[in-house]
Amino acid sequence: MDATNESSEEAPFILLGLTTTPGQRRPLFLLFLVLYVAGILGNGLIVAAIRASSALHAPMYFLLAHLSFADLCFTSVTVPKMLANLLAHDRSISLAGCLTQMYFFFALGVTDSCLLAAMAYDRYVAIRHPLHYATRMSRAVCTALVATAWLVSHLHSLLHILLMARLSFCASHQVPHFFCDHQPLLRLSCSDTRHIQLLIFTEGAAVVVTPFLLILASYGAIAAAVLRLPSASGRLRAVSTCGSHLAVVGLFYGTVIAVYFQPTSRYEAERGRVATVMYTVVTPMLNPVIYSLRNRDVQGALRALCPRRRISAADS
Repeated sequence: MDATNESSEEAPFILLGLTTTPGQRRPLFLLFLVLYVAGILGNGLIVAAIRASSALHAPMYFLLAHLSFADLCFTSVTVPKMLANLLAHDRSISLAGCLTQMYFFFALGVTDSCLLAAMAYDRYVAIRHPLHYATRMSRAVCTALVATAWLVSHLHSLLHILLMARLSFCASHQVPHFFCDHQPLLRLSCSDTRHIQLLIFTEGAAVVVTPFLLILASYGAIAAAVLRLPSASGRLRAVSTCGSHLAVVGLFYGTVIAVYFQPTSRYEAERGRVATVMYTVVTPMLNPVIYSLRNRDVQGALRALCPRRRISAADS
């Protein structure tokens, strides 16, 4: 019996991916390759532009640079492996590789959540308390917010991985997902998983639901201030900006909460995969567009990253 369990523990997991239909794999590969490259380029350019431009040293851009870097890493934890598995015959991953992927996925996902809350707080202070903005959002405060986001996320992830590493997997090792996510893995475990599910609904809620509620409260206060603006065009522009921000935030948190905050027995693999794509691929790709690429200061910094175009224009 022990030998059987030991061999089962050493057996690699098989990631079934987004589809088991061979004819769908190449179109899906091309689609997600385009989305992944767009996300990497968008977030990478934002980080480079903010670091290179002296005009983008405001707290908002400091937080945005960290969000873009976290998004860049977040998508790179899962998407390259997913793309490789869409073309490869061997879709196996070891237990150590699975836990490593899960660790960085949780850590970067929670970092995203905390940074989105910090950015919402920054906008709240800028609009509701403009006279105190310089002191309330000083470089020391911004650094503390970012450091807290990274620290809390890694402690959260470490706690989950230590518990996941103690589970036994003595049933099927076929994971109906494109990466090692804990919901499908919990369904494969023959250990008692109630303590992990309890952790998700308590500590997990603290690092996901709490930032989401803070964001909603911040934007609610911002909306109240916007409605008092004397200019109709100013109100329309502010509503458009806040609306696009909330749409992406709602997509991110809505799909995260739908996937993780449910009993494992009610988890459906197909719906879980679709929802996971939303917050692992789509929202990291949209964040650069929503938060920065429509910003004139950022556009100017991006143009400054293209010296050849600037030189050729001067010569002409």
